[in-house]
Amino acid sequence: MKLLFLNGVNLNLTGKREPGVYGTETLESINKEIAAHFAGDECSFLQSNFEGEICTAIQQADGVYDGIVLNAGAFTHYSYAIRDAIASVSVPVVEVHMSNVHAREDFRNKSVLSEVCKGVICGFGKNSYILAGESFKL
Repeated sequence: MKLLFLNGVNLNLTGKREPGVYGTETLESINKEIAAHFAGDECSFLQSNFEGEICTAIQQADGVYDGIVLNAGAFTHYSYAIRDAIASVSVPVVEVHMSNVHAREDFRNKSVLSEVCKGVICGFGKNSYILAGESFKL
């Protein structure tokens, strides 16, 4: 199985930014754990603070990957461009969040992406990524 783990805006600061919410592990460390968990599969990782780069990665994944695990960060709440990119491809996308977005600020309760995703997993910290990746095996 080929999986793309795609992280959006500010996730490069994981481990530094709001450690009480996101933990103290870096994104690089989390990616290594994900790769180890999916050792028999092919995993690719991309983090970008640029909306267009995320859209391009989604478009280029179509027909190449079996699934995309997407933590779009704050883009989740307003990026119709990323939503349209997801809706335009046949590769399934699972939206993930490390925190439970429903237990946080009101604006985090709204996702413009969920409607076009295979599913949504939130609140399990770094394990949200692993749960999402495993969902493609079901």
